[in-house]
Amino acid sequence: MAQGKSSESGGGEKSVTPVELREALEERYLRYALSTITGRALPDARDGLKPVHRRILYGMHILRLDPGAPFKKCAKIVGDVMGSFHPHGDQAIYDALVRLAQDFSSRYPLVDGQGNFGNIDGDAAAAYRYTEARMTTVARLLLEGINDDAIDFRPNYSGEEQEPIVLPSALPNLLANGSQGIAVGMATSVPPHNAAELCDAALYLIAHRSATAEQLLNFVQGPDFPTGGVVVDRREDIVETYRSGRGSFRLRSLWRKEELPRGGWVAVVTEIPYGVQKSRLIERLAELVNDKKLPLVADVRDESAEDVRIVIEPRARTVDPALMMETLFKLSELETRFPVNMNVLVDGVTPRVVSLDEALRRWLDHRREVLLRRSRHRLAAILRRLEQLDGMIIVFLNLDAVIRIIREEDDAKAALKAAFGLTDLQTDYVLDTRLRALRKLEEMELRKEHKELTEERAEVEALLGDESKQWRAIAGQIRELKKTVGVTTALGKRRTQFADAPPAADLDLAEAMIEREPITVVVSQRGWIRSLKGHVPDISTLVYKGDDALATAFFAQTTSKILLFASNGKVFTIEAAKLPGGRGHGEPVRLFAEIEEDAMIVTAILHTPGAALLLISDDGRGFVAGEDDLLSATRKGRAALTVEGAARLKIVAPAQGDHVAIIGENRKLLVFPLEETPRMARGKGVRMQRYKDGGVSDAKVFALVEGLSWTDASGRVFNISRADLKEWIGHRAEAGRLPPRGFPRSNRFG
Repeated sequence: MAQGKSSESGGGEKSVTPVELREALEERYLRYALSTITGRALPDARDGLKPVHRRILYGMHILRLDPGAPFKKCAKIVGDVMGSFHPHGDQAIYDALVRLAQDFSSRYPLVDGQGNFGNIDGDAAAAYRYTEARMTTVARLLLEGINDDAIDFRPNYSGEEQEPIVLPSALPNLLANGSQGIAVGMATSVPPHNAAELCDAALYLIAHRSATAEQLLNFVQGPDFPTGGVVVDRREDIVETYRSGRGSFRLRSLWRKEELPRGGWVAVVTEIPYGVQKSRLIERLAELVNDKKLPLVADVRDESAEDVRIVIEPRARTVDPALMMETLFKLSELETRFPVNMNVLVDGVTPRVVSLDEALRRWLDHRREVLLRRSRHRLAAILRRLEQLDGMIIVFLNLDAVIRIIREEDDAKAALKAAFGLTDLQTDYVLDTRLRALRKLEEMELRKEHKELTEERAEVEALLGDESKQWRAIAGQIRELKKTVGVTTALGKRRTQFADAPPAADLDLAEAMIEREPITVVVSQRGWIRSLKGHVPDISTLVYKGDDALATAFFAQTTSKILLFASNGKVFTIEAAKLPGGRGHGEPVRLFAEIEEDAMIVTAILHTPGAALLLISDDGRGFVAGEDDLLSATRKGRAALTVEGAARLKIVAPAQGDHVAIIGENRKLLVFPLEETPRMARGKGVRMQRYKDGGVSDAKVFALVEGLSWTDASGRVFNISRADLKEWIGHRAEAGRLPPRGFPRSNRFG
């Protein structure tokens, strides 16, 4: 229980009103929260402005600081706004004014500043006594029609003046400039967008009032930040963000590779993410280099002048530029996440998260209301002027009588009203007219003006009575707006680009430091492996240990990966850079992979990203596997083909083609479409060929249109055309038939 207000009675006694503490706190906190939400932190969905920004622009409007007007001291602007509309401190007002003038903070600046208004390095603006400002053309668009009864006004904090509740806003400012703010229990974060794209989307929305956010994204590509950058998000994620009004955008710096003499190069960053201070970014990068957290980077320099230019030197010329930048994106603010929470005040009262289509629809509805109010205001002015003109025409028709009444009557106003049936407005206008206007020429001008206003009156009344005409008028206004903020203008050109999201993968920095050189990998029958420098075409002179001999050899690079297949169905990954040199016999592969004692080496191949392999066990079961799915990061390898009992992995063949040719130990050949073989990452596989006795002997994948080829023991190559293979083409798991004449007795394709 808390004590409420106390008051003294005439006898000096105090009266105490008991108040529940919980209720008192809830009431006061709720009042504070609502004040913060509606009066400070959240923008209005109609004009996209918070109260402080709206008051700054209206204060500049009162001071007549139009785009072509002379600049005025910011101290004058801040003082007038604080004294008349916003009693929350001069620094808060000036900070908001400065942000409206910064072209790296506002996509379409509303204030044209003269003097030091800060920079992208994070340096603060000069004091307001040193800077000057006026409105930009875009700000003028927000105020267009404010004197035509386009919006409502309310008393200011002192009740002495009037301030606008919302601005007419001929620009979709909420989406064009975005907004960020933290209220009580809620926040807002709306990214800026390209105004020309918003205009196209608005025109489509006028024609299709039920359009969805996904449909509008055919016109609005996504956010358009003033500092540029690259958005790397999947299209479906962008669509979901705009559909729900919540999400985030992954924003990266824009960079390019610059070649230097003698094969050197540097990476140059020309655009940094929105909201990142360049000086702080450079400091962070320097710290990472000094702390040796960026082993691929040798130095970072800031060579910025008017434009951003951050130069990053690699540790070595052989470093992959994309990989180096990935390490920087991962560890620094060269990549950021911009949160999206389109929480705005709907109709200036209710906070709600809106989608892209609702945000644009709210602005269009506001523009229609502004059009109706301005049209009614114009109609009232026309009717007033027509009434005055009707009175003046009567005067011209009875000019002598009018002059006599004015000269002779004591109450000329009453006499004129009685004599000619004039209204008060008409009589006052006649009496205020100068004698020089009573000429025949003036009568002709009045009749001409009367005719023009009568025609305009009919047009305005037709507009007010036809909703389709209203939307056509708004569409015309939007097309005019595009001439100011179109993509062909310097202001309207899109700055932020889009790219596919990079694959999520761990960065192997040790691999990146390896110098790329050609090598020849040699594997012996007993499982000894070595590498020779360069691509050696003739390896017949190589010496092996004891009775060992060559099993396989292939060309590779020091940055390559080797896939080693064991008979138990496991696959091991070996880094080519770690292989022993060609001098001597090499080293056993078991030093590089934990291969079980009872398992034998089947083959070793060069890993080709994106390629596929056909794996078959000796009992005739198999499947197609992607090479990328077979890679492993440890010496324990990865299980691929599951073998049971005495079965062993026997065949590893490149899956390049559209048909499989398989021959069994029973000398039966079968050809069937590759698409009948499943693609798996691991498993037992399916039956490839049916046998009564024995198992598979050999298999290969080939293109049927090119025919089936094999090599005999003498090295001669034979080829059977597609037409001649007709007898052997069947389906997977069939038995097949004896091979064509001339097929090797070894039952192998060579």
